[in-house]
Amino acid sequence: MATERLNSILSHLTPTKSGLSAITQKNPDDVVITLAIRTPLAKGFKGGFKDTQLDYLVYSLLKKVIQKSNIDPQMVEDICLGNVNDGKAAYTIRAAALAAGFPNTSAASSVNRFCSSGLKATQDIANQISLGNIECGIAIGAEMMSAGGDRLAKPFHEEILKNQEAADCMQPMGQTSENVGKDFDISREAQDRFAAESYQRAERAQKAGWFDDEIVPITTMIKDPKSGEEKQVTLTKDEGPRWGTTYESLSKVRPAFPDYGDRSTGGNSSQVTDGAAAVLLMKRSTALKMNQPILAKYVGATVTGLAPRIMGIGPSLAIPKLLGKHNLSLDDIDIIELNEAFASMAVYCLNTLGIDHSKMNVRGGAIALGHPLGATGTRQICTGLSECRRQKKKILLTSMCIGTGQGMAGLFVNEIL
Repeated sequence: MATERLNSILSHLTPTKSGLSAITQKNPDDVVITLAIRTPLAKGFKGGFKDTQLDYLVYSLLKKVIQKSNIDPQMVEDICLGNVNDGKAAYTIRAAALAAGFPNTSAASSVNRFCSSGLKATQDIANQISLGNIECGIAIGAEMMSAGGDRLAKPFHEEILKNQEAADCMQPMGQTSENVGKDFDISREAQDRFAAESYQRAERAQKAGWFDDEIVPITTMIKDPKSGEEKQVTLTKDEGPRWGTTYESLSKVRPAFPDYGDRSTGGNSSQVTDGAAAVLLMKRSTALKMNQPILAKYVGATVTGLAPRIMGIGPSLAIPKLLGKHNLSLDDIDIIELNEAFASMAVYCLNTLGIDHSKMNVRGGAIALGHPLGATGTRQICTGLSECRRQKKKILLTSMCIGTGQGMAGLFVNEIL
């Protein structure tokens, strides 16, 4: 510990050789991840979680956090839930945490920044730890898309709608995808070919068991839609990957948003999905004292805004912003998890940033796995760190576009090599 403290002091006095050496240094005050787990991702409306409520899924995963980490629940000072569709999520996380075994001294809150909510929850807990407000906390992202969407019930006030970009915030996500396809000439073929690759990577990863160390089994009840009979099931695998998917099969799928264009389809867009993911964070010094395994270091995250009508290209702005803050380039990044909300935006970001596709979404992305809105930000951390461990790589970058025109990105250092 004394050596780490000395290195911390010296790092402030001695200029580092590069951004990479700076972020990979180990200091007692680092925010670290000691556990990153997720539920299986289930098909919305017809999958294994279709009859499960958000509170039970969150409760079940929090119980798994305690079991897998073997942490004393009293050490957890705050829990933040990222969720989009449930306006009562703050009630849900508090009650679920208490029922799962956390004491009433463990606080709880919810946060919503659309598709980045899970990463935003991680950032919020990490910032609290970094500032010394807490020593240990949990970030969890969860979404039950089977419960319905988050579309506005009515338009904004007429004064707001006089501003075109404000009015554009009401555009359906499918429309924004078609906007990206048209504005930046992302062809239907390019989108289908990207989607086919996502499915094939997910199939390969699932067959090889690569997801096994990030997924925890969840037992729940499911109702037969015809007989109404309920039975208990235990979900252990993602339901989204469609084995045998090819470009040829995807090219036959009809456009999903014909009112706005003909390039985005149900085959090259993210799936409607139920699921949750959780990350346990604490100071490095705390982890060492508690004998918690240090999986990774949280380096930082940032957010940016852009025109709402092309919200999908958000990562192309958030990623350079985050890398610039840490004096890094894409060449320094080993594994990238970029959310595939739509193939249109994924292809745009891949090409515009010049990302090496071989290190982006190695296990497939949201097109093949699904995109439970509030969970994706934490799910990417679980999947990305697991892939870093498999490849014995260090630097993980996660990013996603955000409805209403935003982008977010997060940076992590894997320490299990």
